[in-house]
Amino acid sequence: MRNSVIIFSTAVCLFMLTAFTTASNTDVRESANVNIVADSTGVNNACADEAEAPLTKLTHYKSNVLATYYADKFNGRRTTSGERFHNSTYTAAHMRLPLGTVVRVTNEANGKYVDVKVNDRGPYSRKLEIDLTKKAYMEIASRKGAGSFKVKLEIVEKK
Repeated sequence: MRNSVIIFSTAVCLFMLTAFTTASNTDVRESANVNIVADSTGVNNACADEAEAPLTKLTHYKSNVLATYYADKFNGRRTTSGERFHNSTYTAAHMRLPLGTVVRVTNEANGKYVDVKVNDRGPYSRKLEIDLTKKAYMEIASRKGAGSFKVKLEIVEKK
């Protein structure tokens, strides 16, 4: 009985210490080492390019290609890079780009963009170019009910 009380109290102390030392105001985008510049409305758009111009270099990859999003059934599964997939992060699947590449995906209809990290392979359809997480997809979608839309892909390189 006494040993279990000691173990329990030690576990509580360790939990409290780690909770206070690792707590911060970072969100999922920062934990994925992806910098996203947002305007005052909280939506990422092309107007933020002037603010980050000295920090990043954009290299055009492809235009006028289709993007879609992952189904919820993939949550918790391992991606090709070994990470766990979560639809609430800013990641993507691409067939040819190297894993770990940060890509700016811009909706060609409305100009909204999001930066995502490639951590999986797919989509497995010749018509589709990139699979986004649902959070990233919904952030730049014009019509939330649409299954895909045309995007422009640019590779984000840190200077």
